[in-house]
Amino acid sequence: MASVEMKDVSGKAVGSLELDDSIFAEKMNEHLLWEVVKWQRAKKRSGNASTKTRGEIRATNQKPWKQKGTGRARSGDAKSPIWRGGGTTFGPKPRSYAYSMPRKARRKALRSALSLRLAEDKLVVLDQFTADGKTKNVANTLAALGCAQPDNKALIVDVVDNELLIRGARNLARSKWLAPEGLNVYDVLNHPTLVMTKESVAKVTEALRS
Repeated sequence: MASVEMKDVSGKAVGSLELDDSIFAEKMNEHLLWEVVKWQRAKKRSGNASTKTRGEIRATNQKPWKQKGTGRARSGDAKSPIWRGGGTTFGPKPRSYAYSMPRKARRKALRSALSLRLAEDKLVVLDQFTADGKTKNVANTLAALGCAQPDNKALIVDVVDNELLIRGARNLARSKWLAPEGLNVYDVLNHPTLVMTKESVAKVTEALRS
């Protein structure tokens, strides 16, 4: 089993932690990562673009000129799509862009993303992430851990019981906190460094192993 150095919030090594090879030694599958990221982004699309059909336009039903005898083309009312301000034909309507993806594929992609961060030496494991609820101190901790200097863009994964960490990480400009249950491929790939506590590693390992 692979092992990773475990640190405290000051960046000092306090031991090592063995990682499950079935989770953190998954073969890299770039196409599967792309598929899952596309699936996640599709689910996030608001899909609220909307245009009015001619039935939704408020305008007169009167013809602009009589049907015959003017030498001009026949015309209906002002709501016709051929007129400025008229309805739109086949325009977008509110819809959901979400689609289904196999659970096995999603789990495999997450294992692949975690393995990628470990292979890149961008996985930082802490014995615990102590915080006092202040954003400045959380940012200083990330700096001490060397997380993507100088902007400290990191994904912090810790249990929901750590309320002071959640409060302190809420206003970070580029970093983000996630619970182990919410860990996903997009956020792992979108943050150069992954910071996990020992407890969150155990929870993620248990969830992906089952």
